[in-house]
Amino acid sequence: MATVLVVEDNPANMKLATFLLESAGHTVLSAIDAEAGLTLARDEKPNLILMDIQLPGMDGLEATGLLKADDATRAIPVIALTALAMKGDEERIRAAGCDGYIAKPIAYKEFLATVTTELAKS
Repeated sequence: MATVLVVEDNPANMKLATFLLESAGHTVLSAIDAEAGLTLARDEKPNLILMDIQLPGMDGLEATGLLKADDATRAIPVIALTALAMKGDEERIRAAGCDGYIAKPIAYKEFLATVTTELAKS
């Protein structure tokens, strides 16, 4: 299957995302902040990145912008994994460079469907 990088600072959300992805046969890389996520993305070139938006220090939108500006990581799809679910948030997040959007709390069927769809595109 695919290698998926999960950038998430909440341990419960990280555990759930990792469990769902591994149960679907994917290999999971994990980072608890944007800086570690950027390093892992550049070093490991995962097939997909799930990026929390509200991270300590650098936020997920800034990290996504850096990934999309870098020739080495530009082609890696980034799906926002976020509690930001107000009107206009998805459009703002996609405008910042994210290829997809998953709202928290995670609904496992939607989560896996979005991951599968995005991996099929790449």
